Amino acid sequence: MTVFDEAICFAAAAHQGQQRKRNPSPYILHPMEAAVICGTISSDPEILAAAMLHDTVEDSGVRFEELEARFGPRVAALVASETENKRPKLPPAETWRLRKEESLETLAQARDPGVKILWLGDKLANLRSIYPDWRKRGDEVWKAFNQKDPAQQAWYYRRIRDLLRGLRNTTAWQELDFYVREIFAEVP
Repeated sequence: MTVFDEAICFAAAAHQGQQRKRNPSPYILHPMEAAVICGTISSDPEILAAAMLHDTVEDSGVRFEELEARFGPRVAALVASETENKRPKLPPAETWRLRKEESLETLAQARDPGVKILWLGDKLANLRSIYPDWRKRGDEVWKAFNQKDPAQQAWYYRRIRDLLRGLRNTTAWQELDFYVREIFAEVP
C-alpha cells in the first residue's frame, strides 16, 4: 500500500461518524476534496497523504507522534502546518484571531512548497463549501462559525490568498481568488 493509500484508510477510520459543521455530509469528503485539489498541483504522495490527514490531529484526537511513526516526518510536518493550537480551555470565539495569526505566520514562514499546496487545497475546499450557503444567505452564513464577523473572515482569507500568490498560475489558486473576491467584495 502506498503512503497515500494508507492515509486514505487512516483518515477514513479517524473521521468515522463525523459530519461537517453546517451540513450532514460525511466529514471524510472534506479531506478527500482537499487531496483532489492538491492533486491538480502536485503528484507528490506525501502532500496528497497530508491532505487526507490534515484534520486528524485537530478534529479526531490523533497525535503527531502517531502520524510521524506511520507516515514519516514530512507528512507529519505538513499536517502540523495546518493544525491550530485550539486552546481547549478557552472559548473558540475568544481565541479565533490569535489562532489564525499563528497559523498565518506558519504559512508565511514555510519552506516546504508542500505546505502552501496543502493550505490551498484545504482553504479552497472550505470556500467551495461556504460559497453556496453564502449565495443564499449572504453574511448570515458566518453565524454558524466561531468568528461571526465577515470583516475578520475577509482578513483571514485575503491574507491566505496573498500568502499563496506563488501558486497564482494554478487553477486552484485562481478559483480561491474568485471566491475571496466574490464572497468578500463588499466587506472592507
